[in-house]
Amino acid sequence: MRIYFDACSLNRLTDDQSQLRIRDEARAIELALGLVAIGRAEFLASTALRLELSRNPDQGRCLDSLKLLSFAPTLIRLNPAILNRARILEQAGYGAFDAVHLACAESAAADILLTTDDRFCKLAARRIGDPAIAVENPVDWLRKAGLS
Repeated sequence: MRIYFDACSLNRLTDDQSQLRIRDEARAIELALGLVAIGRAEFLASTALRLELSRNPDQGRCLDSLKLLSFAPTLIRLNPAILNRARILEQAGYGAFDAVHLACAESAAADILLTTDDRFCKLAARRIGDPAIAVENPVDWLRKAGLS
């Protein structure tokens, strides 16, 4: 199983855990990363993910999130095909980084792109831009997969 985590999903681990939704999503991301740790899943990352994570103004949270990328054996580098697909997705209504993340995940044949961004999930669920892979909230994905 090949999992692409977007920035908001990885940042969920260092978000304020006082809200139930945030705690549940952080736990789901931890479980998904646990699958990576035991070799049941592969963590896909990209140079775009590294860039977005590095933009976090909180230096400690930024470093914590960037450290997670060391668990990703695959670092997808942007190329003209990915950038072209990202432009198409952005024109279809995705945010700029969401479009690049989806294009990267598609190019690497990810099985799932995990995000905590409701808008991103809804666009993909409505098949806007004809995504080639599933985009889901980590809690929903684990529940559907019977892993929670």
